[in-house]
Amino acid sequence: MSLDHAQLRALYQTHGPMVLRRAQRILGDPAEAEEALQEVFVRAFRGADGFDGRASVSTWLYRITTHWCLNRLRDRRRRQVIWDEKIAPAEERASASADHLEAVALRRVLAEADEREARAAMCVLIDGMSHEEAAEVLGVSRRTVGNLVDRFTAFARKRLGAHMNHAATRHRGGA
Repeated sequence: MSLDHAQLRALYQTHGPMVLRRAQRILGDPAEAEEALQEVFVRAFRGADGFDGRASVSTWLYRITTHWCLNRLRDRRRRQVIWDEKIAPAEERASASADHLEAVALRRVLAEADEREARAAMCVLIDGMSHEEAAEVLGVSRRTVGNLVDRFTAFARKRLGAHMNHAATRHRGGA
């Protein structure tokens, strides 16, 4: 599939809101989601020849969006900017909402997790897709989705437990 500018504009108008919602869900930042929206359509334009039509256009854009956003989270983690941007200083942390802290913790775990497991978890646990729907989006079997989500859940429990223990130690004046 090759796209000219008019076709890209139509694709953007049709699927842009879905891409933006997906990016906001993953990134949690409207400004970053806007950047993701632009980048996803640039990548779609450049990679249109790689679209073979086996999946729907929305599924293809969904995959591009998820991949770009998860990579963005990983980049943040590598530079440790996530702590500077998302977590308030210690005195503010105590009064921060539980929802905000949970969202930060989830994004951190997604950034650290295996990419395939994180994608499956996003589909099933965050987007509420069935395993069959996630299998179609991810291009794997329903059973594989279940295995990936199970592995992600175990990883998340382990990481969140370690994170909570570390936070409690810091709060008590330890490390």
